[in-house]
Amino acid sequence: MSVLLKRGPVTANDIAEALELSAAGVRRHVFKLVEEGLAEACAARAVAGEEQGRGRPAQHFQLTAAGRERFGSNYDGLALDAVELIQRIGGDDAVRDFARARVEKILGEVEPGADAEETARRVAAALEAHGYAPSVHRTDAGIQICQHHCPVSAVAAAHPEFCEAEREAVARIVDTHVQPLALIADGDGLCTTNIPLTEARAAAPTAGTSMKGAADND
Repeated sequence: MSVLLKRGPVTANDIAEALELSAAGVRRHVFKLVEEGLAEACAARAVAGEEQGRGRPAQHFQLTAAGRERFGSNYDGLALDAVELIQRIGGDDAVRDFARARVEKILGEVEPGADAEETARRVAAALEAHGYAPSVHRTDAGIQICQHHCPVSAVAAAHPEFCEAEREAVARIVDTHVQPLALIADGDGLCTTNIPLTEARAAAPTAGTSMKGAADND
C-alpha cells in the first residue's frame, strides 16, 4: 500500500521490483486490496513525449480514497487550530457564534414532530447525516438521544461552546430544556442528551382543555 501511495499508478511487477518479491505473490495481494475497496485498477499515467508500446498494456493500480485514509489524517488538529484562531481574533463570543452557526447548518431545518419522541428521531436523523451515529431511546426519565460518535470531539473537548450550542438547538426544537447526561468530550463512551417527559406531558393539553379533561379523554 505504501508503494501504491507513493508511486501509483503502478503495475504488480513494479511493486514486486520495489519490494523484491515475486510478481505472482504481489498480484494476489493487490487483487485482495481491490476486493476490499482499498485499491483499484486504473489507466497508466501518461508521460509527455513517451509513446505507448504495442500489445496489451499492463494493468496498473492505485489506492482508492478509502485506501489513502488508512495512512491517517489530521483533520482534528486542523479544526482545533482554526477554532483557536477564531478565539484569538474574536474571543469566546466569536467561538460561540461559530459553534451556533455550525449547529444551525445541521439542525436548522428540523421541524418538531407530533410528540417528543418523534421530534428526537428527527433530530437524530439530522445528526446521523453529519456523522454522529445517534440512537433514540425512551426511558422512565425521558427520551434520550445517544451519540455514539462525535466527529468534532477534539474541538468540543477544548471548546465546550460546541456542546452547549448543540444542546441549545435541541432544546429549541423540542421546546423544553434538555439534560446532558454524558459527553464524549469529557471522556465518556457516548454523548447522551435527555429530554424530560414531564415537561412534554405538561405542555401536551391544548389551550382551553383542562388537565382533568385530558385525563378523561385518555
